Amino acid sequence: MRVPVQPLMLRWAVERAGLSDDDVRTRFAKYGDWLSGTVHPTFKQLQSFAHATHASIGYFFLSTPPALGIPIPDFRTLGDQRPGEPSPDLLDTIYLCQQRQDWYVGYAKSSGAEPLAFVGSLNLRSDVVEAADAIRGVLGFDVAARQRLSTWEEALRQFIQLADAAGVLVMVSGVVGGNNTRKLNTEEFRGFALSHPVAPLVFVNGADTKSAQMFTLAHELAHLWLGESALSNSTVAEVPAQRVEQWCNRVAAEVLVPLESFRAAYRPGDPIDPEMNRLARRYKVSTLVILRRMHDSGGLTQERFWSVYRAEVVRLLAIMRDRTGGGDYYRTTTSRASHRFIRGIVTSALEGQSTFTEAFRLLGCKKMSTFAELGHHVGINVEGSVA
Repeated sequence: MRVPVQPLMLRWAVERAGLSDDDVRTRFAKYGDWLSGTVHPTFKQLQSFAHATHASIGYFFLSTPPALGIPIPDFRTLGDQRPGEPSPDLLDTIYLCQQRQDWYVGYAKSSGAEPLAFVGSLNLRSDVVEAADAIRGVLGFDVAARQRLSTWEEALRQFIQLADAAGVLVMVSGVVGGNNTRKLNTEEFRGFALSHPVAPLVFVNGADTKSAQMFTLAHELAHLWLGESALSNSTVAEVPAQRVEQWCNRVAAEVLVPLESFRAAYRPGDPIDPEMNRLARRYKVSTLVILRRMHDSGGLTQERFWSVYRAEVVRLLAIMRDRTGGGDYYRTTTSRASHRFIRGIVTSALEGQSTFTEAFRLLGCKKMSTFAELGHHVGINVEGSVA
């Protein structure tokens, strides 16, 4: 059975997936004939094509491309322009997180969970310093506690754990689901927040540097305190155009490095590099956040700030590339899906409240042995429970 497909739809799917015609022809030898209309793909070929371009097969029965909007408020900016059509990688990541959140809402409510008081407890008129104090207070993420940690990377792990303990589903991944061939693009987005009174969720683009991830987490948590869902691409160096993003950026910086404390510790007369590294060790944050606070405190001009900041980004990206490796699968998966979510769905499946099929789908695993090991990583003895 051959399916007549508009060439326009084929080109749309290829461009949307970020593929080239050569990429497609390597896998689909008749792609050129499909475009010319001399030959139509079979239904099986169309299924494979849809899978390769990360598009629903139903789209190929349309005569014109659909307008695919982002299902949450979009606060991204790209220079003076709005970003273009969202990639399938971004949309699929949001959809997966929404599915996980929807499941967890039902689970939390059935377990008697109460609404979290901090969700929506602030607004844009809230004082930035007081807002940051409130967030640190709920999480227990104060400067004194961080100073006892060894590195700011360890502080990032603790930041995630504390947000998880407070009731936030924190998911950090650089790929779509568990598909390592579908890498997320930091130029498209850095994170998003899905607000909910019982199951608030933050997603951090793990393809970004570790240094950027800490700021993104703080930024998206600020959105939750506002009670708002949001898609963001702000960095610590930027002053976003939207008022809400400006507020969230200022709160994020204050959460990580309180400006009053910083001014007392900062030695503006010392050389930048050693002073930047000293303060990064003191506050257990990245050097990029420290540079931002140097500028905020009046120690760096705008021109000097940007010059040093760009050089530091290049240095950190080089370190990130050098450290890239396979990593531990289970540690990576628990980071991608959230410890809190994994604990919930593993427990629910073991108690018979959810099916293992549903649990496997939402976790992205296929084997009981993998499911059991994920349970071990979040403190659940799966083998003993199913024996």
